Amino acid sequence: MQLRSLFASLLICSGLVAIASAKTVVDIVAGSPDHTTLVAAVKAAGLAETLSGAGPFTIFAPTDAAFAKLPAGTVESLLLPENKAKLVAILTYHVVPAKVMAADVKSGEAPTVNGKMLTLKADGMGVMVNNAKVVATDLVGSNGVVHVVDTVILP
Repeated sequence: MQLRSLFASLLICSGLVAIASAKTVVDIVAGSPDHTTLVAAVKAAGLAETLSGAGPFTIFAPTDAAFAKLPAGTVESLLLPENKAKLVAILTYHVVPAKVMAADVKSGEAPTVNGKMLTLKADGMGVMVNNAKVVATDLVGSNGVVHVVDTVILP
């Protein structure tokens, strides 16, 4: 009986792991209370479906506090339909078209979906992406990974 109970517990745990990893990078960000501005921006830019695709993607996800550092009115302006192209350019600059775990980050440059390069600096103090500090790492989804940053990275 104990063996059957152990087996049942293992099946339940395996199912929970499968459910957790079934979340896309968009689902991970959408489930975070600290990323409501990013979620609104991704939706306004029409990128939610793309970033929910096969990937792999590495997203450097700015927090709401990171967006709050921008000059007053910037976010509201970017969310306007007439500024969609600029918003897409900024958001895709936060996305690397590969799955890069924190342990694999090395100093140097990384190409973005935007087409421009990010500058990465990895040392004993942590990881910087351009002028943004990575404050949380390795939020793994089914189609990539999310790393949280404290600043919006502008191309």
